[in-house]
Amino acid sequence: MLRISNRITLPETDWEVQAVRAQGAGGQNVNKVSSAIHLRFDIQGSSLPAAYKERLLVLADRRITADGVLIIKAQQFRSQEQNYEDALDRLKAIILSIAIPPKIRKPTRPTRGAKERRLDSKSKRAQIKAWRGRPEE
Repeated sequence: MLRISNRITLPETDWEVQAVRAQGAGGQNVNKVSSAIHLRFDIQGSSLPAAYKERLLVLADRRITADGVLIIKAQQFRSQEQNYEDALDRLKAIILSIAIPPKIRKPTRPTRGAKERRLDSKSKRAQIKAWRGRPEE
């Protein structure tokens, strides 16, 4: 059971874990031991609320496949248990990052004074550029 917040918990059936060999340096340990963890989290099939699922699927994250599966590879540590905990922490961080819905923008119009200031600055700038040219005869 993974506790995301006071109201949201995920059962262990929501994700799949597979132990694989880690990449990179590490000597014989890397070649012999499957210590890296691939965590696969199916967003649509999870027990998350619908609003969370929508915001997760809209995320522009390369770890989310076209099928809506979030894949996290944890290989920072030498032990499988630490990598498993790291993968769960990263899953929790991703879900918490979309927990707060984005603010809806209310379109506004510029004030009359703002329009006048903008036009004044444009005409001043145009005058400065006009002075750079050849003098009139």
